[in-house]
Amino acid sequence: MNSPGGRPPSSTLPRPRKRFGQHFLVDNSVLTDIAARVESTPEDLVLEIGPGRGALTAPLRQRVEGLVAIEIDRDLCAHLRQRFADPPLRVLEGDVLRLDLQQLLEEEGRSTLFVVSNLPYNITAPVLFRLREYAGLVRRAVLTVQKEVAERLVSESGNRAYSQLTVFLGQCARIRLARLIPSTAFKPQPKVDSAVIDVEFLPNHVPVDDMRVFELVVKVAFSQRRKMLRNALKSLPFAEAGGTIASQDLERLAEAADIDLTQRAEDLSIGQFARFASVLGGARPTE
Repeated sequence: MNSPGGRPPSSTLPRPRKRFGQHFLVDNSVLTDIAARVESTPEDLVLEIGPGRGALTAPLRQRVEGLVAIEIDRDLCAHLRQRFADPPLRVLEGDVLRLDLQQLLEEEGRSTLFVVSNLPYNITAPVLFRLREYAGLVRRAVLTVQKEVAERLVSESGNRAYSQLTVFLGQCARIRLARLIPSTAFKPQPKVDSAVIDVEFLPNHVPVDDMRVFELVVKVAFSQRRKMLRNALKSLPFAEAGGTIASQDLERLAEAADIDLTQRAEDLSIGQFARFASVLGGARPTE
C-alpha cells in the first residue's frame, strides 16, 4: 500500500546496490529544483536515466509529458512500474549504454531527447560520451554528477581541471554548472559532493572537419598531458607506411595551425585542437 503522495512505505523500498553505484537523492528541495530545470517542448521525449526508487520521477511526472525511464536494476524496475501504474510509466529495463536512442524516439513519436539523470559516478563519463554520439538528437540534458566532474566539464583551457572530457563535450555542447549538491542530500551518503549541470547540445558548436582525426589528436595529446605537445604528439600516426609523425612534419603542421608545441594539452582551446586536426587531416608526410 502506498503512503500519501504515491510514495511507498520505506520498508518496501528496494535497497541500494553497490555494484550499480547507487546513491539515492532524497532531499526534496533539491529534487524539486532539478525537476523545475527540465523545460521540455512538445517535440521532446524526456528520458530519465537510472530513476532508482522514483524520487525524481514523481515531480517530473507532474511537469512533463512523454516521460520514459531506463533502469538497469530489475527490482527497481518492478518497483517503478508498481509505483507509477496509473497512468503507466514506460520503464525500460536495461543498460542505457546499449540503448538505441534513435529507435526510442521513433517508438515514442518524438523528434528530440531531453535527458535527466542522477548519474551513478561509475558510469558518468561513458554516459556523457554516449550522449555525445547522439548530439544531433539530444537537445538538452540536466544531469547530477560528481562535483569534480562538473568542474572539469566547465573549465577553460589553461586550467588543470581541463581534460579530454572537457574538449570532447565542449566540441558539441554548451555546459553550465547549475547548482551544487552536498553529499548529505543522498542515501547512502557518498564521500564527495555533487553538482547539477545543464548541457545544451550543439553538434557543430566547434566545427570539426574530420571527427576521427580530431578525436585521435585529443586522445594522443592528453595521454601524456604533463609533457609538452612536441613530445606528446610524437606518437601520432602520419607516415605513409603506418609509422608515427616525423619531428619535421610535426613542426611544420603546428606552424601551419599556429600551435605552440611547447604548450601542454591543457593549454589548447577546443578550437585550436580542431584547427590542428584539420591541418593534420589535409596534409601529407614530407618526401
